[in-house]
Amino acid sequence: MAISRAALARLPWRAPAAAAAAATVRALVAPAAPAAGTVKEQREAAFASLGIDPYPRYVPPPAGHPLATPAQVHARWGPTMDRGARLADAQLTVQGRISSVREASRKLFFYDVEQDGQVVQVVASQARVHGDPAEFRARSRALIVGDIVRASGFVGKTDSGETSVFATRLVELLAPCLRPIPHRSGLADTEKRFRSRHLDLLVNPRAKQSLRMRAQALQHIRAFLDARGFVEVETPVLSPSVGGASARPFTTTSVAFGDTPLFMRVAPELYLKQLVIGGLDRVYEMGKQFRNEGIDADHSPEFTTCEFYQAYASLDDLMQMTEDMLRGMAVQLTGSTAVPVPGSGGGSDDGSSAPNLDFGPPFRRIDVLQALRKHVPELPESLDDDALPDLQKIVACRHIPAPRPHTVPRLLDRLIGHYIEPDCVQPTFLVGHPAAMSPLAKCTDSVQTTAARFELFVNCRELVNAYEELNDPNEQRAKFRTQARERDQGDDEVPLPDAAFCDALESGLPPTAGWGMGVDRVVALLAGASHLRETIAFPVMRPTNK
Repeated sequence: MAISRAALARLPWRAPAAAAAAATVRALVAPAAPAAGTVKEQREAAFASLGIDPYPRYVPPPAGHPLATPAQVHARWGPTMDRGARLADAQLTVQGRISSVREASRKLFFYDVEQDGQVVQVVASQARVHGDPAEFRARSRALIVGDIVRASGFVGKTDSGETSVFATRLVELLAPCLRPIPHRSGLADTEKRFRSRHLDLLVNPRAKQSLRMRAQALQHIRAFLDARGFVEVETPVLSPSVGGASARPFTTTSVAFGDTPLFMRVAPELYLKQLVIGGLDRVYEMGKQFRNEGIDADHSPEFTTCEFYQAYASLDDLMQMTEDMLRGMAVQLTGSTAVPVPGSGGGSDDGSSAPNLDFGPPFRRIDVLQALRKHVPELPESLDDDALPDLQKIVACRHIPAPRPHTVPRLLDRLIGHYIEPDCVQPTFLVGHPAAMSPLAKCTDSVQTTAARFELFVNCRELVNAYEELNDPNEQRAKFRTQARERDQGDDEVPLPDAAFCDALESGLPPTAGWGMGVDRVVALLAGASHLRETIAFPVMRPTNK
């Protein structure tokens, strides 16, 4: 295939050996017929015709030129050098992806090389790189935006004051970029961004920042719990039973067990409590949960939670831990306890400052039953199974959407979502839930009407759910029977009773408080993202027909 002069200017190569290399370069820069094929095909053809390996094995940098990151170059030498300085003794090697190429003349080229979000300028001058001038020009012109390279030389500052690496060797190609990267046009379309996540991360700095903040959040949670004597554990993701939350599970079968049905877990709760029964007084798990439900800004079929269980602890203990953990996380991730409301852009539509979410003061508390009765005076006094007709009438008369099947817990949840949750912008604990909504929680009263439970809402989103664990096996069996009736009424999200868990309770579960947090939601909140997918490396996407 003929290679045009213009195509050749985009082609990377490694430096060939001396005399043969010079002859090859001079032959290739001679006038030629227009090239055919895509840029990818042209580059690959050039690699073959030049006999170069575009994907060389990685070897150590040249002797006397230790590796340095762009961030290290700027931090160590940037503040101390004057304009025009040349530190010939400060020799090093930088590597990364080219984000910009500028040709000042046939003898002078500038490259911006990015690594880990930081950029350093590489100056390649024919005067410093000894060898055949034609080879220097062809090699320098061959490098394009997106190529991954390595440059060795010394540190200095240009006359304009830019901290730079002045190359004393030909810039090495480590891996070519064979497809265009939309640095200038950007990548804004949501479908394109998340189906080509690698491009999204290359051209949208905020996408990388969200993933870094996610890593910091996970580190903070682990450090917080580890410092308090918690043991991190792993529980099964595949199980023959499903429990711990009301949700529709994903199902599969096991060939090893004769096509026995298995479920992907919706929550690790029942397993973690069995570990507490076994003598691990403080346990936690950070891991994936799977719920076969819809996708929106707040929900994903695959999501990450942290759950911990602490023996000999109360609801008040967990509230204080929640405040301490989130307050510290806000400071670590954002530098302040005051976090901008996601999507506000730091200001309102009229130009005034948007209110911040303040994790500094003690969190507000709302009693759910008291607040519901203020909004809905006709709420039945007893909220057991017999209350269902009255609750159906309430949501119908007030025109509150309530998809079937109708059960007491589902309708109560609708009323709370309609009247109370919209008032929970600042960090707010909801306490005093009806017992019917919490089948795994203890009650705060002898008549079993109010659960020892709290939910934390911030910006109208639930972040944390916690309660004092029910440890009476007989009462737990009774509540499972109530759930079974709800399942018979058509609520297929209600799990089947777990007899093995009730049997485990008979060995004695100490007074225990349990806590669960949606990690994706917390990270999205602190990162200022309005959708969970912004904080997930590869969010679930609708399958394409291709």
